[in-house]
Amino acid sequence: MTNQVNPLGSGPDGGEALDLAGKHIVLGLSGGIACYKAAELCRALIKAGATVQVVMTEAAEQFITAVTLQALSGRPVYTSQWDSREDNNMAHINLSRESDAILVAPMSADFMAKLLHGRADDLLSLMCLARPIDKVPLLVAPAMNREMYAHPATQRNFVQLDADGATVLGVGSGFQACGETGDGRMLEPEQILEDLVAFFAPKVLAGQRVLVTAGPTYEAIDPVRGITNLSSGKMGFAIARAAREAGAEVTLVAGPVTQPTPRGVSRIDVRSAQQMLEAVSARAQAASVFVATAAVADWRPAAPSAQKIKKDGSGQAPQLAFTENPDILATVAQSAAAQAGRLFCVGFAAESQDLAENAEAKRLRKKVPLLVGNIGPDTFGQDHNALLLVDAQGSTALPRASKLSLARQLVREIAARMAAAPSQAKAAAP
Repeated sequence: MTNQVNPLGSGPDGGEALDLAGKHIVLGLSGGIACYKAAELCRALIKAGATVQVVMTEAAEQFITAVTLQALSGRPVYTSQWDSREDNNMAHINLSRESDAILVAPMSADFMAKLLHGRADDLLSLMCLARPIDKVPLLVAPAMNREMYAHPATQRNFVQLDADGATVLGVGSGFQACGETGDGRMLEPEQILEDLVAFFAPKVLAGQRVLVTAGPTYEAIDPVRGITNLSSGKMGFAIARAAREAGAEVTLVAGPVTQPTPRGVSRIDVRSAQQMLEAVSARAQAASVFVATAAVADWRPAAPSAQKIKKDGSGQAPQLAFTENPDILATVAQSAAAQAGRLFCVGFAAESQDLAENAEAKRLRKKVPLLVGNIGPDTFGQDHNALLLVDAQGSTALPRASKLSLARQLVREIAARMAAAPSQAKAAAP
């Protein structure tokens, strides 16, 4: 039995749904040099499908013009609570009621203090105070000098802001406009966008601890050569991001890849299959979901050379002996946690042919409730993929789409299986 699942929604061209489609965001700018990032952030929100209404404080206008933000948002920018364009002269009420969220980026130390004390002497602070707290969430991206950020008063304000129901997105670290280096930089626009998308995502894995492996492994032959494969890690990293969006606490064990770590995900870098097994084994008992996406080398040199192996002029290749690597998925699937039903295991099979048959055979051999198959040569290094979900009831095809879209679909499938039949993790075979 083969079913086909289509991605939820579609974009303007009939493709995949945009991450923020249908969302209306009020983007507030308080004073600070990080206002220059707000232009790129506004553009990123628009590209993600949101409509954006920009509100600026008087201080923000010292760093970036309303003309720039109007051009990028396609809407007139509001800067004053006395704006006569509103028939009732209540922009702070009208703008907040129309929004799905208010995002203040950058949020200066001064503006944060305003929020904490309920001051409302400009349009942006008025709007934040007047918003319906239970319907219009407030997200803030701080931006300030490292000493201002570390000051005890600022840290107390962060704690209280969180207690008051705002979502503080955190800060970056690095070189600052003042010439100093440290914490306090506003997050980059793509990081804020990732956090905003995660904020709106349904929390179908809330309370779960998800452990994901990703990328290839590398088995050394000598100090400069080794055995590896073409896996980029993109699928595993997308699954880690999707699981975090779904509310899970996520740990990602990554082979040697250069993919950026998804926001909010704890990452552990390894090289060899043995190192990956050790990292996974140390954390599997505390996990509730294990997704083995990594393309683990089946074999490794039995005795790697301590020095580079050189040609000796004989024309003969060196004789290498190999030994089998540990089976990480099978080991975890047979662990006490998995056998007791506390750990739901998902395997991946990268095949070159006969996908359905090979995936089902691997599922039975590994004794896992869900096996995800794909054609390796068609996906390694690519941004898109097509998946086949194989379980005891049959198979379900996820048509070709971006890896992030597929990862989100897979996360929903995992959550549905866990909710419907928690005992599935006890045995893979019918």
